[in-house]
Amino acid sequence: MRSEQLEYVAAITRLGSFRRAAEELHISQPALSATVRNLERELGVDILERGRSGAQVSDEGRELLPHIISVIDAVDRLRQMADKQHQVSRMVRLGTVNAGTVPLLTSVILQFRKAHPLTQVEVVGTQEARIDSALREGSFDLGLVTCLAGDDMPPEFDTTLLLRGRAVVCLRSDSPLAELEAVSVDDLLSEPMILMRTGYLMHRYVHRLLGGQTPAVSYSTDGAEMGKLMVAEGLGATVLPDFSVIGDPLVRRDAITWRPLADDDTEVQLAIRRRRSDVHPRAVRDLYRLFVEKAAAYSATAASPPR
Repeated sequence: MRSEQLEYVAAITRLGSFRRAAEELHISQPALSATVRNLERELGVDILERGRSGAQVSDEGRELLPHIISVIDAVDRLRQMADKQHQVSRMVRLGTVNAGTVPLLTSVILQFRKAHPLTQVEVVGTQEARIDSALREGSFDLGLVTCLAGDDMPPEFDTTLLLRGRAVVCLRSDSPLAELEAVSVDDLLSEPMILMRTGYLMHRYVHRLLGGQTPAVSYSTDGAEMGKLMVAEGLGATVLPDFSVIGDPLVRRDAITWRPLADDDTEVQLAIRRRRSDVHPRAVRDLYRLFVEKAAAYSATAASPPR
């Protein structure tokens, strides 16, 4: 016995016709009739009396009808309670690279909390490969990752592109390189460099950009946020996606700034991922949707600050 069989019987008795019930339920009349027949055979009772003028409840069906309605109501309450629990009590686990913090992460979570005040959001900053691995294992619900234009997307994920940008050099505002319109590789190699550790997209990008050349002085760190703090303290320059620098509080306070790279127009992208095979709870779907909507709004209004 399936709940939709009971719902079909309730619709037929309410409307008095297989045809009208089929139209309301958006199924064919033969399919509706066959489904009800299967239920009657299973129960051993003719619930409906069929005639040229329509369908009406049989005497036996009239005794069963209150129980049928009761079961339908109970199923509806169960669905509502399950949806409510997804909305108000679930923890959503989000893996992210730091590059998405400034343009999207904090503002999206703030908006999400208004709609889901009791839902916890666990944000874990880590590398792209670890995010993908955790998504596969089910320990993350969503992942914010960076990639380069042309990179292959893992087929087991739904991947939605959020932002497109360019790699830029992030500098302390009083750095000599800040006087340039654009920074070349030779310019970059003349300064101490703060590099992302192996496993981050920007590590791969900078290794390709430098073509095997090594800075005289370099530091390694995890993530864009620590890289920007190290730049602000005067330890050197770093290379990041422009969307992770533009609008940063350190830029607004004139502690750091940025310049484009000369002769390089590689597109850096920020994307959100979730497992394709999963049926995602409402809270996860809502958070995913908010990232997409916020990214569209950001892309439509974002402007480069004065340099």
